[in-house]
Amino acid sequence: QVQLVESGGGLVQAGDSLRLSCAASGRTISTRAMGWFRQAPGKDREIVARIRWGGGNTVYADSVKGRFTISFDNFKNTVYLQMNSLKPEDTAVYYCATAAGLYINYNDYDYWGQGTQVTVSS
Repeated sequence: QVQLVESGGGLVQAGDSLRLSCAASGRTISTRAMGWFRQAPGKDREIVARIRWGGGNTVYADSVKGRFTISFDNFKNTVYLQMNSLKPEDTAVYYCATAAGLYINYNDYDYWGQGTQVTVSS
């Protein structure tokens, strides 16, 4: 089992920044990737960004390229999502998740955090 604890969501205005954190613990030996996903009301869950466990090999959704940055802290087993120039359309519940491969489809992710709400007002 892998436990994921997220933090950092909140209510901000358009153009502001937020940083999400997700700390992983437990049996992470088989983990190969960590991803951030989001789900807005009435919409499917979509990938935001993915990083290889330990760092590198990053992938971003087109909608966040140039604004969001995913990173990994090896000492803390924590993945971060730095979100800059936030837009109202970024409003969603954000989830972190782990996978045994470098996947981008949420169905391939095994363990999930509890989710954190990000609300961007215009």
